[in-house]
Amino acid sequence: MPAGRHFLQIPGPSNVPDRILRAMDYPTMDHRGPAFADVGRAALEGAKWVFKTDSRVIIYPSSGTGAWEAALVNTLSPGDTVLMYETGHFATLWKALAERLGLKPVFIEGDWRRGADPEAIEARLREDKGHEIKAVCVVHNETSTGSVSPIAAIRRAIDAAGHPALFMVDTISGLASIDYRHDEWGVDVTVSGSQKGLMLPPGLSFNAISEKAIGASKRSGLPKSYWAWDDMMGPNDKGYFPYTPATNLLYGLNEAIAMLKEEGLANVFARHARHGEATRAAVQAWGLEVLCARSEDYSGVLTAVVMPEGHSADGFRATALENYDISFGNGLSKVADRVFRIGHLGDFNDLMLCGTLSGVEMALSDAGVPHRKGGVQAAMEVLGGGQSAMRAAAE
Repeated sequence: MPAGRHFLQIPGPSNVPDRILRAMDYPTMDHRGPAFADVGRAALEGAKWVFKTDSRVIIYPSSGTGAWEAALVNTLSPGDTVLMYETGHFATLWKALAERLGLKPVFIEGDWRRGADPEAIEARLREDKGHEIKAVCVVHNETSTGSVSPIAAIRRAIDAAGHPALFMVDTISGLASIDYRHDEWGVDVTVSGSQKGLMLPPGLSFNAISEKAIGASKRSGLPKSYWAWDDMMGPNDKGYFPYTPATNLLYGLNEAIAMLKEEGLANVFARHARHGEATRAAVQAWGLEVLCARSEDYSGVLTAVVMPEGHSADGFRATALENYDISFGNGLSKVADRVFRIGHLGDFNDLMLCGTLSGVEMALSDAGVPHRKGGVQAAMEVLGGGQSAMRAAAE
């Protein structure tokens, strides 16, 4: 094995901090015993704080894909029409899942270079005079492209159309990294997972649910058992779960929430935004192209970088891994081998970013990718300016 630590700079799973690893080291307890209720209540209440909701958050032992399914099967019936927006690979996978469940997705095509367009969503809803569309499903932070969708604006678009559809949002890679407000933005079901901004290993997923969504769940006709919200609610009220929970991951979740509270969500979001800005400055200094085409859609979670014509993104990633023990995200489906993705999320600081970008710059040279030098310096200028501004504000 190479000396030093591996740089895991994919856009999730993210690095798990030592504090969370140590919290998960505690002995597994009886999930039916009296002591577990404190663990369960803390996790459920803490999750509500992260989602910025006063309603319920359901926690599943699953990946985010499970939470996608839970959002749909608890609220919809066979043959229902759902409006979805093609922001990238993960929006496309959610659509495919909906089709497998017997739903009828209407997919607004996108170019994988920007977030969802509220005007296009409003226009499609206005055409739906009979209210056949039962839900609008949007990915908040598209992990395959590094583009963010304007959730508050989409809520306004739904309201402007006067449409009663449920509003469902996937913020699997956005939660606890970029601003998200379940209640204020009028979201009915928010989907997320543990392995991104929450800094945990994969294995927990979440549905934050509105009262409107709970009402819809009482009328839904899709079959559900493992994912059923109603089975969860009674035990959750007492801090328990209807089946075996991921006990040690819940220990880690409570520690992650404690860390987020210590830093403050506003500071967490500002840190991610600064790291995104610094990364894009490096990419532009190298003379390369950021996949996300609009500045208002830029993500603080990751940056997807377009490779020059004739050069393999996967070949570059292999060179970086072999020479510098650093992992970058690969391009997915439509952008396979055309982009690589730099994750800058979770438990991450300025020096870690500088190390990451140094790995990119050295690997670009080793792989023979045409570029200019100075990307790391450009990022350092952004980071230095950010720290100076923060100190000046504090004074």
